[in-house]
Amino acid sequence: MTHAPRIYGSDDEADTGPEPGHDYRELVGGPLDGQLLDVTGWSEDMLAGGAHLIAPLSAYGAGGRASYAPAPGVTGGPFFWEGDVP
Repeated sequence: MTHAPRIYGSDDEADTGPEPGHDYRELVGGPLDGQLLDVTGWSEDMLAGGAHLIAPLSAYGAGGRASYAPAPGVTGGPFFWEGDVP
């Protein structure tokens, strides 16, 4: 049986598969590797800037964040882990 990728921020117990009509970026590397980030409604500037996401397993513990960003010059692709931030 295959499982849909987990959506970042979703409840572990819920059906967390992608929703039709939503836009997602795969998170690659780091503590959130393999999850999908819902970027529906994000502007091009927001997408280019990436995101600092709360990551319970970050180097900074439960309050830490993981920095993810697209590869330079790539639009529509995954967000790659850049490191953990407080």
